[in-house]
Amino acid sequence: MRQFLLFGSVILVGLVFISRLFYLQIYSFNGQDLYSDNAIRKVYDYPKRGFVYDRNGELLVSNQPSYDVMVIPREVKPLDTTEFCKLLKIDKERFLKTFEKARNYSPRLPSVFLSHLSKEDYAVLQEKMRKFEGFYIQKRFLRHYQRSIGANVLGDIGEVNQRIIEQQPYYKMGDLIGKQGVEASYEEILRGVKGIKFIQKDRFNRNIGPYKDGKFDTLPKQGKDIHITIDAKLQEYGELLMQNKRGGVIAIEPASGEILAMVAAPTYNPNMLVGRKRSKNFTKLYNDSIAKPLFNRSLQGVYEPGSPFKLMNALIGLQEGVITPHDKVTCYAGYRYGNRFMKCHCYSGRRNDLISGIQESCNAYFATTYRKILDKNNNASEGIDRWSNHAKSFGLGNFLNNDLYVGQKGRIPDRDYYKYIYPKTFYSTYTISNAIGQGEVATTPIQLANMAAAIANRGYYYTPHIIKSIKGEDVPNRFTERKYTTIDKQHFEPVIEGMLQVYKNGTAKSLQIKDIDICGKTGTVENFAIIDSTKTQLTDHSIFVAFAPKDNPKIAIAVFVENGYWGSRFAGKVASLMIEKHIKGYTTRKDLEEWLLKHTLKNEYAKPYSGEPFKINGQTSFQLVDDNEYKRLKQHLNHIESNTQ
Repeated sequence: MRQFLLFGSVILVGLVFISRLFYLQIYSFNGQDLYSDNAIRKVYDYPKRGFVYDRNGELLVSNQPSYDVMVIPREVKPLDTTEFCKLLKIDKERFLKTFEKARNYSPRLPSVFLSHLSKEDYAVLQEKMRKFEGFYIQKRFLRHYQRSIGANVLGDIGEVNQRIIEQQPYYKMGDLIGKQGVEASYEEILRGVKGIKFIQKDRFNRNIGPYKDGKFDTLPKQGKDIHITIDAKLQEYGELLMQNKRGGVIAIEPASGEILAMVAAPTYNPNMLVGRKRSKNFTKLYNDSIAKPLFNRSLQGVYEPGSPFKLMNALIGLQEGVITPHDKVTCYAGYRYGNRFMKCHCYSGRRNDLISGIQESCNAYFATTYRKILDKNNNASEGIDRWSNHAKSFGLGNFLNNDLYVGQKGRIPDRDYYKYIYPKTFYSTYTISNAIGQGEVATTPIQLANMAAAIANRGYYYTPHIIKSIKGEDVPNRFTERKYTTIDKQHFEPVIEGMLQVYKNGTAKSLQIKDIDICGKTGTVENFAIIDSTKTQLTDHSIFVAFAPKDNPKIAIAVFVENGYWGSRFAGKVASLMIEKHIKGYTTRKDLEEWLLKHTLKNEYAKPYSGEPFKINGQTSFQLVDDNEYKRLKQHLNHIESNTQ
């Protein structure tokens, strides 16, 4: 009996083991188990990232090989650290610190020990790697930016952190990912798919060959090439004009919503953030809290729009039926309400209608229009909501649903916004600054460029976007669908005529371009800063929006220059030149070019830190670049012109 029970127990245990082995190896087996099997080494084969071209097919971003020294801590055997450190050009302290970091990450998983070896160092090290068990060389691909332009457009790639690894299992320690710009926005398309090889190890942790003869190995898939909407030549020209200035420029093709240029000043060479020097250079750029070169002012800069917002109030006034193009308002060099006075440049007693009001940027005309909008039906609380909804239909106060990696909503206030400030009664005079684009209204340059595009199209726009085509894929539908404003088409014509007269006879008449009918609007925005706990007025900002030609427009643009005095002084010149450059392919207003190259605003930006007394908008702050800087900029301009020809 006992023998029978013993025999039966052995048979039962054997069946249990056999069943369990069958379940694990046959029934439940899948390739994913290989990733957690300590007896199998995983070696990743990294693909080339997709190339990036501009709208005309010019190559902007390619690849270059890079070699990383990888380590698997548990496989490291005693080694000559002095020799190894000499080969890697590091000291022993760094060796120990890096090894400890790798071991803390995972004793059995590979991680980067030293990244981005040069080709020369790789060639020397490769011959001796067999002496250092647990270490091996991993080939990757870094970016090579063909031009020194478009840093804030193109972005860069860098190593993933632990948070990204936890959120996206695709990435492993040491992997590279798009950090900014196009590289971040289209990361999944550009990165491709990693390949992998499974290597069988023996009980002594030695490689003995491909697992299952490579049955489960996969090849890498190269990332897809993309074309972006940027015109590299226009981008380079815009960046040149914005040298020694701070601000943002966005140029859009109204017929498609494609972004032709996206300039953030100051900028930097994107190759600064490639390879081993990336960390040091990024820290340097990041810590520049004054110039903020990593801050994309064209997308993230939130500013009061100033007088260009008067165009919006004109359109809303026409739509609401509270004004006609022929109604006139008498201006007494500004608009007075209570004990406040919003001055403008009209002579006292001038009577302006809609077109001349835009032409001369009359504060009295637009303050009157704004009050009429809000006071319609004698209910300013309802009026400001109607006003707000009209403005928001142009994409103001919103992210625009574009494909750009960063952005800001800006602000178009409504009654709900003001309920805490004015909880009971609300009158149109409370928010009269909105009439001239100041007060609580806040926009970004891309929003203003989109507003100009919507006006150019007489009532609709396409979502601004940076992608033009993806190899083997269609551009998302949201970029090809029209977005209609709440303003009827017929109301745009008188506003557009007013914008044309800004160039013909108004505040931008000195900026005319021969043979191009440009419709624009200058703007001057008050600029305040808190210095030593005191609200201090600095030099005004210069702003300008425009589109051209008047009929069948090819470009809409918004330019914002911090501390640029007034609209036509800096921003208007940049806009006119970039419009001519895009439409004609060359420029004729060499006087405007010379002026922009010669004049700098660096002294203005130093004011808050100089300790010297401020002189607002004074000529004493107006400076020229030195001779060496002018020669450098002039050579750059000649280079652009020769390439264009």
